[in-house]
Amino acid sequence: MTLAELEIAQAASLKEIASASDASAVESLRVKYIGRNGSIPAVIKAMKDVPKEERPAFGKAVQLWKAQVESALQAKGGSQSAEKTVEADLTLPGRWWGLGAKHPLSRVIEDSAAIFAKLGFTVADGPEIENRFNNFTALNTPAHHPSMDRSDTFWFGEDSLLRTQTSPVQIRAMMSNKPPVRVICPGRTYRRDTTDATHSANFHQIEGLYVDETATKPVSLADLKSVLAYFAREMMGECVTVRFRPHFFPFTEPSVEVDFTCHVCKGKGCNVCKQSGWIEVAGAGMVDPRVFKHVGYDSEKYSGYAFGFGVERIAMIKYGIPDIRWLYENDLRFLSQLG
Repeated sequence: MTLAELEIAQAASLKEIASASDASAVESLRVKYIGRNGSIPAVIKAMKDVPKEERPAFGKAVQLWKAQVESALQAKGGSQSAEKTVEADLTLPGRWWGLGAKHPLSRVIEDSAAIFAKLGFTVADGPEIENRFNNFTALNTPAHHPSMDRSDTFWFGEDSLLRTQTSPVQIRAMMSNKPPVRVICPGRTYRRDTTDATHSANFHQIEGLYVDETATKPVSLADLKSVLAYFAREMMGECVTVRFRPHFFPFTEPSVEVDFTCHVCKGKGCNVCKQSGWIEVAGAGMVDPRVFKHVGYDSEKYSGYAFGFGVERIAMIKYGIPDIRWLYENDLRFLSQLG
């Protein structure tokens, strides 16, 4: 190809691009001229056959041709986009996607905080990465307890871990304040437990703590039961009552398991409560004197109770959710039903 032929091809290509009527035509011309097997790459490959003395001028003309074609294609593509934008009907009304709703876990946490606020409890918070003392030692957990194993707990080295409960927040609250202390501690916790549809490696808890002077305002299991009974009625319905069953927890003595009457059958027995009429909801008890010793409280002078329940547990019972994993999958088909 001579310089004269190159000029003719250049003019023809620019004219052809200018007359392209749609995006597909522009794309075809891009492939035709600057694609891997296009006209311009073919001319560049054939430059070895151009006489040596003409090669500099010829190469400069080819590069100019390529730049002009690329610029024309880009401009034509932009004009096509602009034409499409102009064609849009801006007077059409927007699409209505509907109102969102709070996640069931957020609902339970907020409702619980509001219920306990009526009883004088404030919300306390703490870090999710805790140390051994706050998470285990101060809670009177023995060194051989299986919860300290790496098979049960997420550890970072020897002293740092993802908290297995929100009880460390109670420890922090007592170490930072003198009695009376009346707090609830909602938050996310972590355990290596994914055994079935009711367990997850991460879950939420709400724990409560009340400590006061024994001489002026003694704290008892009766106080604890009245508080949890009020919470049960406010959260699950007026017909729900509470019962205590003896149990053991390292950080409380005496300790109890807390059951609510089944809100579905009203205590008569059904598949939800396995025909017992009761649903296990929480653990509770009087704060162990050894816990008071770790936080610097005089167990002869102060007494208190503590309780804790799983937020997912309450949500599953209240909203009839059979699988805990539904709460974390962000499936709008499920979440929209709770709106």
